[in-house]
Amino acid sequence: MTVTIWHNPACSNSRGALALIREAGIEPVVVDYLGTPPDVATLRQVLAESSLAATDLVRSKEPQFAELGLAGADEATLLAAMAEHPRLINRPIVRTPKGTRLCRPPEQVLDLL
Repeated sequence: MTVTIWHNPACSNSRGALALIREAGIEPVVVDYLGTPPDVATLRQVLAESSLAATDLVRSKEPQFAELGLAGADEATLLAAMAEHPRLINRPIVRTPKGTRLCRPPEQVLDLL
C-alpha cells in the first residue's frame, strides 16, 4: 500500500500521524509540502478526494491568513494563496488507496491504513 503524508515536523498532529503510519509497519512517502508546495491543481485534487472545501484545508488562524485578507475569500483565491504560501495548508494530509483525509486528530489516519 502506498501512503503519502504531507508532513510538517514542527506540527504535533503531523508527527503523530506519521508515527501511527510507521507503527502500522508502513514507510510512507513523506512530502515536505513547505519546501515543495503543491500547485493549485494538486490542491483541487486533494479537495475532490477528501470531500473537503478550501475553507477546511486553509489554516485561518495563521497570521498570513489575516495579512493576506483571506477572510471571506472564494475557493480560487484560497487555493492560490495556499499554493503560494504553503504555511496556510492545514496538516497532515494523508493519501492512501483507501482515501484522502486531513488527519486531525492524528488517529484519523488509522481508517486509511
